[in-house]
Amino acid sequence: MILRKATFRDVEPVLNIINQYAEKGMMLARSRNTLYETLRDFIVAEDNGQVIGVGALHLIWDALAEVRSLAVTPEATGKGVGRQIVEALIDEAKQLGIETLFTLTYQREFFARLGFHEVPKEQLSHKVWKDCINCPKFPNCDEIAMIKPLN
Repeated sequence: MILRKATFRDVEPVLNIINQYAEKGMMLARSRNTLYETLRDFIVAEDNGQVIGVGALHLIWDALAEVRSLAVTPEATGKGVGRQIVEALIDEAKQLGIETLFTLTYQREFFARLGFHEVPKEQLSHKVWKDCINCPKFPNCDEIAMIKPLN
């Protein structure tokens, strides 16, 4: 398996991986347009020429970034692919000088094992909420806010 930055040829497999979980209410859907606009945020895990996992590091504001759109194909689940993606995003965040990472997730235990801890959503910067206005769950978000200080 290799981890690499996403390219245009990855948009369709990434869209399929993310949205299969979104259809089950396990994460937020992403549109094809959004993926094209934010492609530089994404890394993919590839195995034998197939995209088996995806994750994004989305820069928010003043040394704050979000780990988002983390998903692994059902066949690759439980094999450490998600962990490796998050670790790569953490390394990228450190190289950029990010001081705090956060995620909004339903997978509390997974992120806790990677050093994230739960916080009240209100503790996050208001800049975080600019994407929320377009979410179908707004204003009744049921995701768990978690942060990981990097400094």
